[in-house]
Amino acid sequence: MSKLAFILLFAAGLQAEVHTLSLPQAVARALEQNPDILLARLDERKAQEAVRIARDPFTPRINVGSGLAYSSGFPMSIEGSAPSVFQAQAAQYLFNRPQSYVVAQAKETARGASIATAAKRDEVAFRIVSLYLDAERAARVQETARKELASLEKVAQSVGSRVEGGYELPIVAKRAAYNVARARLALENLSEQQEMAQTSLAVALGYSAEDRVEPSQEERTPIQLPSSEENAIEQAVHSSAVLRQLESQIAAKGLDIRGARSARLPRVDLVAQYGLFAKFNHYEDYFRTFQRNNGQLGVSLQIPLLTGPGVSAQTAQSEAEIARLRLQMTGTRNQIMIETRQAFRDIRRTELARDAARADLEVAREQVSVNLALAQEGRLTLRELEESRVAESDKWIAFYDAQYAVERARWALLRNTGDLLAALR
Repeated sequence: MSKLAFILLFAAGLQAEVHTLSLPQAVARALEQNPDILLARLDERKAQEAVRIARDPFTPRINVGSGLAYSSGFPMSIEGSAPSVFQAQAAQYLFNRPQSYVVAQAKETARGASIATAAKRDEVAFRIVSLYLDAERAARVQETARKELASLEKVAQSVGSRVEGGYELPIVAKRAAYNVARARLALENLSEQQEMAQTSLAVALGYSAEDRVEPSQEERTPIQLPSSEENAIEQAVHSSAVLRQLESQIAAKGLDIRGARSARLPRVDLVAQYGLFAKFNHYEDYFRTFQRNNGQLGVSLQIPLLTGPGVSAQTAQSEAEIARLRLQMTGTRNQIMIETRQAFRDIRRTELARDAARADLEVAREQVSVNLALAQEGRLTLRELEESRVAESDKWIAFYDAQYAVERARWALLRNTGDLLAALR
């Protein structure tokens, strides 16, 4: 390796950091720094600014300038205005129902964007919980696998001594060596999984891909779940951001229909202008009276007589879109009910699996205690004792998997019912 490459790798190593966070801290940071949430907030801001754009015609717009020009002969108008030293024009919508519905539709779209941001927060929070549990499980399983490797190495040493003494066949030693090699490979894979899980968690929290987030060892408070399956389904339907987004889209399409139909209504605009005329334009030669200061203030009234087929076509198109959204709402509501019911039952199933894994672990631990007493009495070999410890390590890993399956199922249910963020505060 060249000296420059070594320096670059060393510098990269200095930049990498390991951050130790609890689960609430990780989720809190994700809500502030996660790229997906930041993008959703930008979309929400764009929707809010669209409301201001739609309102703009209802605020006075004033333009000032000069139309100063020298007139030869009869003073003609320039762009509809007489040549003037200074001129000002003002315009404002006073009554324009189509534009009013555009404003209302922009407000509804902004509300939908706010709901989308809230939905993205829930989605990111659940993703962080999953990544955090993966990183926590990887650390625990890796530690157990390391102990299992140590036991297998002791078994290999014991078997090697017995083979040398002629008490075991050489194949037994080869089998023990294979078990050690397999355990080392498993430990290496678990180490890579842990590093990947911590790196993925760091990226999701807005850190660099060179950083890692290590779960803290704090005990988490028990999760409060809905009291029954029916309550869970009711909460899930009531709090669903997807359903609220569809409702917002239906409301926006309803405003679109009303706006299209209002195209038949009259429109009233405020108009005003002022002009300061120059004296060298020969106005006094062609008009009986002349004054330099001139102004107008009034309203412009427009009454549509024929709107064309576009209004009815736009109305029919929006009505078809509303019908599609209502069908989508029905399907989404049914899907939420099915997923929530399944999530509630998954908790029960994983709890039973955890209890079975715990009972199996207790048997393995009791067997290790019995074997340890037998070994102390000289009635059990070291190989048999360590093999029972290896079996115990396997039961620990199975129990960890079952335990994390329970916790993941509980968080999944809280995500469906909309209580996930509240449980993390």
